[in-house]
Amino acid sequence: MDFKLSDEQRMLEETVGRLVRDGYPFDVREKARTSELGYSTEMWQQFAELGLLGVPFAEDFGGFNGGGPELMVVAEGFGRGLVLEPYLATVVLSGTLIDSLGSDSQKEELISAIVGGEVRLALAAYEPEGRYDHTHVATSAEKSGDGYVINGSKAVVLHGDSADKLVVIARTAGSTNDRNGLSAFVVDASADGVSRRGYETIDGLHAAEITFNKAPAELLGEEGSAIDALEKSLALGIVALCAEATGAMEVACDHTLNYIKERQQFGVPIGKFQALQHRMVEMRMELEKARSMTILAACSLELSAPVRAKRLAAAKALIGKSGRKVAEEAIQLHGGMGMMEETALSHYAKRIVMIDHQLGDLGYHMQQLESLLDVDEDAA
Repeated sequence: MDFKLSDEQRMLEETVGRLVRDGYPFDVREKARTSELGYSTEMWQQFAELGLLGVPFAEDFGGFNGGGPELMVVAEGFGRGLVLEPYLATVVLSGTLIDSLGSDSQKEELISAIVGGEVRLALAAYEPEGRYDHTHVATSAEKSGDGYVINGSKAVVLHGDSADKLVVIARTAGSTNDRNGLSAFVVDASADGVSRRGYETIDGLHAAEITFNKAPAELLGEEGSAIDALEKSLALGIVALCAEATGAMEVACDHTLNYIKERQQFGVPIGKFQALQHRMVEMRMELEKARSMTILAACSLELSAPVRAKRLAAAKALIGKSGRKVAEEAIQLHGGMGMMEETALSHYAKRIVMIDHQLGDLGYHMQQLESLLDVDEDAA
């Protein structure tokens, strides 16, 4: 696929690349990972100072007015550095949903705070029994005085343990699996009625199980209006995850190539063995397929909803398959060293595999793709 970056996109790519290369070496990343918060607030402020937190937002809020390709550029750079900070949770998922649904005053308050690095958010959309189905929502919201209260629970809320505010999807009408009747709310994470149980996932990120018991909430937009905006934000999230995986896969390939050039057996580098050369070529082929599909997904966000869904499902499914292939081959070619906690490669492999399980895994997206095979892309 022929895709060239514009001058602005190239500058954005260079900015992220320089930040990751100079300010995010593996030892610095590990120090942040093992801290109580699980990431660096100083690095978060650097994101704000460089304008990275404003990429998808309008210039009125100090943003970049970017779309899928711009988020792809940022996320791929973050993937190369295994960035821990809550960019996906705050900017891509929560921020864009507020941007779609919020009133002028809500956007002025919250998006300006996101762009300035003053607030961190988390999207509480998925539920324990719903797995990857974002329409499976039993959490309910009802009016109370001038606002609302929320009751229910949310599962695997990315960075939900440290978020200042939560963007919660709750049902104001319909039954548990209805597409209609979903509304979005902003909830203060420290409010009465909000209970959070945080934990670290195997790739070093943080998440939380969250329970709401008459938690006070502020409605975004109108009741029952959240589904289209939610799906657009999740689509942006899938693009960001695919791009992050591509960046991490590239580094895994590079580390593996360097290793087989240096590791010797029978007096010669193991990279001289033809069988290993073939496996290295296969890893690179998987990387290039993943990159091409990510570009296609990033350029499909403005198409009709069915075509967008079809292309995103195809991209996320391929990322799941190709990512696992690259991660497993990289570990096998490194031998036991590939599994050591002290080796950067093991962390890249874990993140690549975990990306498959965010916003729908390979099996889920293959099912989605099967249901969308009859969608006519010419009608996009």
